[in-house]
Order: sequence, then C-alpha cells, then structure tokens
Amino acid sequence: MTAAGIGALAWETEGFNVVTVNGARQLDIARRPRSLPDVELMDQDGQLFSLADYKGDPVFVDFIYTRCPTICRPMGDEFHHILQWQDKHPEQKVRLVSISFDLENDGREALRLYGDRYGARAPQWRIAAPLQRSGLDALRQAFGLIVIPDGMGGFIHNGDVYLIDARGRLARAFDPDAAPLVFVNELTGIRR
Repeated sequence: MTAAGIGALAWETEGFNVVTVNGARQLDIARRPRSLPDVELMDQDGQLFSLADYKGDPVFVDFIYTRCPTICRPMGDEFHHILQWQDKHPEQKVRLVSISFDLENDGREALRLYGDRYGARAPQWRIAAPLQRSGLDALRQAFGLIVIPDGMGGFIHNGDVYLIDARGRLARAFDPDAAPLVFVNELTGIRR
C-alpha cells in the first residue's frame, strides 16, 4: 500500500520534480515547447501585430488586466527592469509583450495608460489585447492561462512570465516572483 502511494505521488509530481499543478505545467512546457496560434493583437499605439512577427527574436510574455491591483503590478515592475537592462545591453535583443485578457475594459487608451505607468514603449515592450474573443480563447488555451472573475469586477489569474523562443514556440514558463533578470539570464546566459 505504501509503495502504491509513493508511486502515485511520484507520478503526480513528475518524479518528485514539482509540487504544484503550475510547476507541472512549467516543466511540461520546458520539456516540450509548443506552437502558438496566430492571433492578431493591437498595442498601446494602435499598431496591429501577432506574436509570430517576432520569429527570430526571443520574447517574454505576461498576461495582465490594466485595473489589476495585485500580481500585475510586480509583473509590470519586472518588465520595466528588463527594459532598463535592455537599454544597457542593446546587443541582446529581447522583446516584451503584455497581453490583456480583459477585452471589455482594456481598450487602446487603457493599454496606453498601463504602459505609461511602467515606461513601456513599442516595439521593445508592447501592451496589447487580442482583437477577437476567439483569439483570446486560443491564447488562453495555448499558454494555460487561468482567469476567474473575482465577483468584484476584477479577476484572479495565474501570473507566469512566458518565454517564446526565436523559433516562435512557447519554450518556458517562469514563476512571477522570480527576480526580473532571472528571465534574461536564462535566455542569454549573462549574469549581472
């Protein structure tokens, strides 16, 4: 009986490598990078683009909503730090995209104001939203994004930061509380 319990625990934790469902998802992404849907997005400047436009360059992506009072703020700060690092290391081409999942409230002006709060500037850091609900649904599915209305007009959501590799595949997912440049260090091998 004990052996069966240990076996089940090993199965559920990917051989004792993870302890959460999110950790299992992160490990799965790292082991098996995945293709992403081609979804049209509009950024804070009203420019249309898709994640496929970045093929050849690594891109960090997070999912936000501009009225978020919790996790989106530290994620915005993390991206701001990466943007500052990018300014000091222009030879390292790293792009940032924050995608809103709150299509009802996050129009172009809300995206611009959110970007202004953190110093975002396109094309280095785009604050964007899908043009279609179907596009948002496709992105939520591909990234494993969980969004639950909180009953007070906001949302509870997972806050991973995702790495899209130069081949345009979802290659990594990082915990939101990791130090900002952990993402860049992972990508470039550069330590500060």
